[in-house]
This record gives sequence, structure tokens and C-alpha cells, in this order.
Amino acid sequence: MSKLFALSGSDDFCPGGPIYPNPKESGLLLPLGPNVDVYFRARKRSRISAPFLYSEERFEQKQVSIEVLPDECLFEIFRRLDGGEERSACACVSKRWLSLLSNIHRDEIRSLKPEAEKKVELVSDAEDPDVECDGYLSRSLEGKKATDIRLAAIAVGTASRGGLGKLSIRGNNSTRGVTSVGLRAIARGCPSLRVLSLWNTSSVGDEGLCEIANGCHQLEKLDLCQCPAITDRALITIAKNCPKLIDLTIESCSSIGNEGLQAVGRFCPNLKSISIKDCRLVGDKGIASLLSSATYSLEKVKLQRLNITDVSLAVIGHYGKAVTDLFLTGLPHVSERGFWVMGSGHGLQKLKSLTITSCMGVTDLGLEAVGKGCPNLKQFCLRKCAFLSDNGLISFAKAAFSLESLQLEECHRITQLGFFGSLLNCGEKLKALSLVSCLGIKDQNLGVRSVSPCKSLRSLSIRNCPGFGDASLAVLGKLCPQLQNVDLSGLQGVTDAGFLPVLESCEAGLAKVNLSGCVNLTDKVVSTMAELHGWTLEMLNLDGCRKISDASLMAIADNCPLLCDLDVSKCAVTDFGIASLARGSYLNLQILSLSGCSMVSDKSLGALRKLGQTLLGLNLQHCNAISTNSVDMLVGQLWRCDVLS
Repeated sequence: MSKLFALSGSDDFCPGGPIYPNPKESGLLLPLGPNVDVYFRARKRSRISAPFLYSEERFEQKQVSIEVLPDECLFEIFRRLDGGEERSACACVSKRWLSLLSNIHRDEIRSLKPEAEKKVELVSDAEDPDVECDGYLSRSLEGKKATDIRLAAIAVGTASRGGLGKLSIRGNNSTRGVTSVGLRAIARGCPSLRVLSLWNTSSVGDEGLCEIANGCHQLEKLDLCQCPAITDRALITIAKNCPKLIDLTIESCSSIGNEGLQAVGRFCPNLKSISIKDCRLVGDKGIASLLSSATYSLEKVKLQRLNITDVSLAVIGHYGKAVTDLFLTGLPHVSERGFWVMGSGHGLQKLKSLTITSCMGVTDLGLEAVGKGCPNLKQFCLRKCAFLSDNGLISFAKAAFSLESLQLEECHRITQLGFFGSLLNCGEKLKALSLVSCLGIKDQNLGVRSVSPCKSLRSLSIRNCPGFGDASLAVLGKLCPQLQNVDLSGLQGVTDAGFLPVLESCEAGLAKVNLSGCVNLTDKVVSTMAELHGWTLEMLNLDGCRKISDASLMAIADNCPLLCDLDVSKCAVTDFGIASLARGSYLNLQILSLSGCSMVSDKSLGALRKLGQTLLGLNLQHCNAISTNSVDMLVGQLWRCDVLS
């Protein structure tokens, strides 16, 4: 005991040496102060919340995880997974696993034994009986959702569901947008891709599209819009590796020019449709090479706002032997000679539809040549061509004897003489005639002599032509006895005196009538229409006809059993008129618009509820006399009907 009392604070408690040879481990014991008592009172052992640490040298704790494996090992594991469902499950673990899985090419997946492969196929069919066939799945990414991570997930996830066939990417994430990395994942995981659309993807360049070309040989349709980083190099690679390409659209791609189009014409023998818009590097060389190479396959050509000249139109007129649809828009460098040569080339024998917009080279001489050179032309649309006159239009109508539809829009040199002249000379096949915003039309008494009526015309549309009035309508009534669809919207100069002869001369029965904006028409027109054509009338638009009142609704309720679409917005109808509609025993309305009818109030709630038994759409916007509570009640009761308020 004496030795025990003789110990000082600096002496070792054990004379044989310290208990722990490592000084760090001495901290495992409670520190001993300079004054050590011999006797300690019994007490509870203190509870330590912190983890008990052992020496790094003797007890080193290691966290075991599959994440410590390098990418090469994980890659080998993933490519040996038997089914797509297992790979999809692994892709949900982390972004690292998803990235690895999305970079595995379909050819790198370990092939199963025949027995196992058959078993997996049977299990997959049993679990997913509605799995679509290979390459029929569609996915679309827009705005902030367009990222490489989502593309990687699509590449892995669609593999077990039949394969991706259509992918659309519109817009771009400002911070994590789609890049070549995402397209690489699609290329390696979706070899069945047939349709690809890239819109406003500035971060996608040649590398990504080349990956698609090398991995998706089944590609049939490619749509590129506002992709400034994609150049001819990518388009050439697509052309060489995707021989099944049939549809190509290029819009506002400032780096794509003639070389890419030349490659497409050379390596894509199945190309049927080409659309090029706002590509400043595209010129005659590219268009001429493409058209001459795809002479017997190209069916649809759309050229808009390009720096091409008469040479391109001459090539179209000579080599467009299979072209059926041709669209030419905004070609400032094409002159009258270009259209004349195109028509005189006699290559557009199969052309059925021609649309020309904002081309200053369209003149009387050129248009006549087009009419003669396209004997099978059925649909012709001419917009914003300021130099075409009545003589050119009539000459074209005489030459295009197969024409079925003629549409003129903002052609201000066309007068009443040219309009009726084309109507009389278009032949016996003309079915539809449309005149839109042509300011040269002036209402005059032509004194048309007895001529054979145009019995083939079924649809007449004259919209927003302020000079078209009663005198012109009276002539139309005599010339077009078989009209079924009439659109006279925006003709403020038309009155009852002009439209009544049209109603009386129509022998076939009107089906669709649009009189919106005809502010001078009255109830007499609607009553006569209901009496003469009530059994054929299906759609009637009276929007903005302020003189139409309840009398028209009463006539409609009694005589129009087939009417399914009625628009009386901003008309002078009241609750009495709505009640008359509801009492119609034969009426079967599906669409009813009362927008802006200020005299329709809550009193019509019962009538609207009854009409709602057949309604699918009800427009009550700007009906200020109808309370919010009434609208809410209608919404709750008319569960089949979409109510706008």
C-alpha cells in the first residue's frame, strides 16, 4: 500500500510500462489528474452518445459498396443483365448507373442462350401483353424537360417496351440542355428510331447527329429547325448511313448548305418529301442537284425564303417527274422567266397541288405557262402576288382544265371581271372557289348574259373583300346552283337583297353557312334559310350579325333537325329565343355559342340545362347578365359539355 501512496501524477501506474504502447490509445481511459484518490464511490457508468472510435492502425472501419467498382466492371455487369426490365431498374439507382447503361450499345449486350431467351420472351409477353411492336413508341421533350438525363432514361426505358420509334425535342433547357451526349444515348439504345425532330436545340452539333446516323439506320423522317450548330458534315453522314430516309425538313439552319443537299440526293434513293426554309447557304447548286438526283422518287417539294433563282425552277420543271405537291414561298430572286420555264419544261405532269406565296415573279405570262404545263393540276393557291391581273387568271383557268380548287388571297389586281371570268372558264371539275382579302373587287352590275351555270361548284368562300356586295352575289346565285358550303364572313356590304337570291337558287341544299360579320343581314335571311335548307343545314355561324334576333332562333328550332353547330355570338337574342331553342323537338345541337349576348340572363338556366342534354360545347363568355353561380351550376350539371365562361 505504501507504494501506492508514493505514486505521483507523472509516474506510471504500471511499473512494467504503459498499458497501451501507442500514445493515441491512452485517450481510451479517463484522464488521471495530479491528485488521485484511492477510493471512488460507486456510480453509474456515463453514457456516451458519440461513436466509440478504435485505432486507425488496428481497427479500421471500411464501408463496403458496389460504388467502389470502376466503370469498366459495372459496364461488364450491366451488359450481362438478361432483360430490359432489369436494366431499367438499375438505371433508377443513380445518374452514374444511368449514364453507364445508356452508353451500352444494343450489340454489346450479352446474348442469351436460346432457352433463356425464349423464357424471357414468354415472361415479358405475359407481364406486358400490350407491349407495342419494335419501334412504335413515341416520346416528346419540350422546354425544361429537354435534358441529356431524360434522353438517357428514354434510351434505357423504351428498350424493354418495344423500342423507340419517334422522338421529338422542342426547346432547350437553358442550363442543362440537350447535347450530343443525350443523342449518343438514343443512338446506342434505340436502333429502331424512325422519326427524329430537333427544334431550337442550339447545343446539338454534328457529333450528336452523326451518332444518330451511325446507330439508327432505320431513320425515315428527319426534322431540323433552328439548329445552328449542325452543318453539312452531319447531313452528309445521315445521307450515307440512312438509306431509308423519305422525309427531310430543314428550317433556319444557318450552317447547312449545298453540299449536304447534294449528298441527300445522291445517297437517299427513297426520298419523297423535302422542305427547306430560311437556309441562307442553300442555293441553286444544292436544289438542282437534289431534284435531278431524286427525279423518280421526290413527290413533295417545299421551298421557302431561299436565295435561289430561275435556275432552280427550271430544274423543277424538267426533273420533277414524280412531284405531286409543290410549295413556293418568298423567292425574291425568281423572275417571270423562272415560272415560264418551269411551266414549259413539261416535267410536272403529275403535279396535283401548287401553292405560290409572295413571289413577285408571278405574272400573267408565267402563270399561263404553268397552267399549260400541269395538265393534272387539281388544287391551286395563290397568295400575295401583286403583278397578276385578270387576263393572267382567266388564261390560267382556261389552261388548267382539271382544276378542282382555286384559292386567291391578297391578289389586289384581281377584279370582279377576273373572278367571274375564272369561274366561267375553269371547266366542269371546279368544286371549291375561295377569294380572301382581295381589295381590287368592286361591286358592279356586270349584266352577265345567259351562260351555262357552274354545276360542279360545291364550296364558295368570299372573305374580307369589302367591295363584294349584293350585285356580285346576285350573279353568283345564277351561276352556282349546287352550292353546299358558303362562307361570306366579313362582307359588311351584303344585305338581304343580295343573299336571298343565293338561297333561292341553291338546289342541292346548304349544309354549312358562315355569315359572321355580315352586319346588315336580318331575320328574314335566317328564316328563309331555315325554310328552304333546314333539312340539310348542319352548321350556321351568325357571329356579329347584330340584326339577328329571337325570330331567327324560333325558325331554327322548328326547321333544322340536323343542325349541330350554331353560333349567335353578339346577336340581339334574349332569354325568349333560348327558350324557343330548348322547345325545339327535333333540334340536336352539339355546339352552341352565345358569347357577348348581353340580353341572355339567369332566366335561361333551365333552357340551357335542357339543351345541355345533347351539347358538347357551350360558350357563355362575356354574357354579363348570367351570374357566376349559374355558370357553376351548369358546369356541375352538364358533365358531358365543355362550358366556356
